[in-house]
Amino acid sequence: MCVYVYIYMNQSISPINDLLATLRFYATDNSQLTIGDFSGLSTPTAHRIIHRVSAAIASLNHEYIKFPNTQQEIRQNQREFYGIARFPRVIGAMDCTHVRISSTGGDQAELFRNRKGYFSINVQTICNANFEIIDIVARWPGSAHDSTIFNNCCRKAKFEAGAYGEGILLLLYLDGGYAATSYSMPPLENPGTAVEQLYNESQIKTTDAVERSYGVWKRRFPVLALGLRVKLDKALVIIIATAVLHNILCQRGEIVPPDDPGLILPGKRSTKWTNKV
Repeated sequence: MCVYVYIYMNQSISPINDLLATLRFYATDNSQLTIGDFSGLSTPTAHRIIHRVSAAIASLNHEYIKFPNTQQEIRQNQREFYGIARFPRVIGAMDCTHVRISSTGGDQAELFRNRKGYFSINVQTICNANFEIIDIVARWPGSAHDSTIFNNCCRKAKFEAGAYGEGILLLLYLDGGYAATSYSMPPLENPGTAVEQLYNESQIKTTDAVERSYGVWKRRFPVLALGLRVKLDKALVIIIATAVLHNILCQRGEIVPPDDPGLILPGKRSTKWTNKV
């Protein structure tokens, strides 16, 4: 966080209070609660703090969101995934998750409406066996198909170029439209033989890491589940910032937050949304 402290060292509001105000926002998506918890902050000031701090944290993404590149790092990931259900050669588990946003307005707004009917960013991530996000693509509208995102990402190009040797990605769902290749392996649609059933069992148990990573990420930062009522460019920054913080917590061995039955997930809210910040 040295970058963040440096940026704010000459500001009238202390860096720690700026950070706490931003974390409060990540936990609630409610700037009024943020303002109430940190008396003396005007609404415009709170908004500026949230977005400045988010940008500072997101700028650390290359330090904390890292795909394994060396043979040692690749083998470490493979060993950890193999320990889940004996599936060999796995570097990462990949899927997409939707982060709800308010309508962007304009001619392109409907591109962000997903198949469940709400506006969102379709975020592709790859995680390791410890739920850390090792790759993230957070820029596609909610209507974008999962396979479209993967087919246009640089990670796929690197796999096709052989950058990771015999390493593979496990893909969570067959209905994501992903093709089975030498480096990407979805579950089988209709496993018939005992071997195919064993493959699916191992594949699903191993790939469950990415689904669980989404649960942990969104419980740590409920704003991702409740939705982001901010402008599109700021929403993308907040998504990356929370991914950075999530990885820091994973690396520090912080306790995984328990399930919150009161947390309303996207698609279950009926509130009319507008951009607040």
